Amino acid sequence: MANKTLDKRDYDAIIVGSGPNGLAAGILLQQQGLSVLLIEGKNTIGGGLRTEELTLPGFLHDVCSAIHPLAIGSPFFEKLPLEQYGLEYLQPEVAAAHPLDGGTVAILKGSVAETAALLGEDKQNYTTLIDGLVKAWPGLAPDVLGPLSFPKHPIDLAKFGLNALLPATQLAKKFKTEEAKALFAGMAAHSIQPLSNWATSAIAMVLMANGHLKGWPVPKGGSFSIAKALAAYFTSLGGQIQTGTYITKLEQLPSAHAVLFDVTPKQLLQIAGHKFSSLYKWQLGRYRYGMGVFKVDWALDDAIPFAAEEVRQAGTVHIGGTLREIAATEQQTANGAHPDKPFVLLAQQSIIDASRAPAGKHTAWAYCHVPNGSKKDMSEIIEKQVERFAPGFRERIIGRHTFNTQQMESYNPNYIGGDINGGVIDIGQLFTRPVLRRSPYRTSAKGLYICSSSTPPGGGVHGMCGYHAAKRALNDVFNIKLKQ
Repeated sequence: MANKTLDKRDYDAIIVGSGPNGLAAGILLQQQGLSVLLIEGKNTIGGGLRTEELTLPGFLHDVCSAIHPLAIGSPFFEKLPLEQYGLEYLQPEVAAAHPLDGGTVAILKGSVAETAALLGEDKQNYTTLIDGLVKAWPGLAPDVLGPLSFPKHPIDLAKFGLNALLPATQLAKKFKTEEAKALFAGMAAHSIQPLSNWATSAIAMVLMANGHLKGWPVPKGGSFSIAKALAAYFTSLGGQIQTGTYITKLEQLPSAHAVLFDVTPKQLLQIAGHKFSSLYKWQLGRYRYGMGVFKVDWALDDAIPFAAEEVRQAGTVHIGGTLREIAATEQQTANGAHPDKPFVLLAQQSIIDASRAPAGKHTAWAYCHVPNGSKKDMSEIIEKQVERFAPGFRERIIGRHTFNTQQMESYNPNYIGGDINGGVIDIGQLFTRPVLRRSPYRTSAKGLYICSSSTPPGGGVHGMCGYHAAKRALNDVFNIKLKQ
């Protein structure tokens, strides 16, 4: 319960922003018996967890996030009774597929053994790299998906770190085949930065491990199903949600002992900069945002006709060719160019979730990386990349919707310049996001916290940024100390 010595306020805590981190923070605070108000600028909750009819009636498209290995494997979310509030995950036959020219395919299957067996002479190399992490991950996850601190499993973390801190282009040298190298490159490209950057291997390894432990699932009915379940559980605990109220200044908020902002440094400065120290404002002002994304959704009159059968069964498809190709185009994009054959991350949710489209029809979702703030329409370039491995794809398109980086930011203000990770997660901001402080969630103003993906562990639908920020606020403001 709350510290009884605190003076009376309208609420014990207020959360600004209802993305997965804001919802996670609200739930943890409400679980401790506090009174919590969650405020959302849009008329619907969700942040990156929204599903809408973007193309044609009856076609449900995930506006932002689509596939959720980190949500189903989140150390906080997995403790919540979300299935009681309508959340159901569906697992595709193949978690992720990576087609190559010439007809070969690398795929991520449910187990390490299944995946390794399909990698030919890299069977043992893959097993050696991933098997130990998969076994250690349940204990490691709280350490990896949190702020820098003394680990509970230091030996396991050290083993993970020796590989995870390497550039993906370097660690991929452990493999001999183009298929294994490409599979690893596609995973690492989720980091949205050049694959030659330090620590890009961490993203690949975490995604692979989670794929083997929990799969890469699709939430039935769309990503909004996750937000709805989180919100329903939050309100069942007594939490309140207020939508349609866009916060631009602190004076708009009711009184509270703690305010947690599910926003990036740019908005935080706009809202509460006048409350911060000069040093903290200077640090926030130096925060760096990364590459943006250009996104396209399609309504299709049939499933995507990928040449390889395994790719037709995959919920997620990585399109970009070899490790060398992907590394080159990601570097070009980071340098401000728009490659003709970019890495494309594609999801085909309707192959496993029939509720996404009318009977016999399908949806597909894809994006490529572009320079931050880019206005270029990449839809034709993306479609050519898909057609490269799925001849006849464009003939099946009956509806199309696109977002450039500015439209992405307009839709979700946390996507600065189209950056869906809340800031670049390179080695310079991996452990110091948003600034170098004893606690990354505290601001320099008493009672004000940041809980967005601009804090550790960064982007992804896992809620751990919100969880750790709320835990910090509970300790600081309400004298409530929680175990890990």
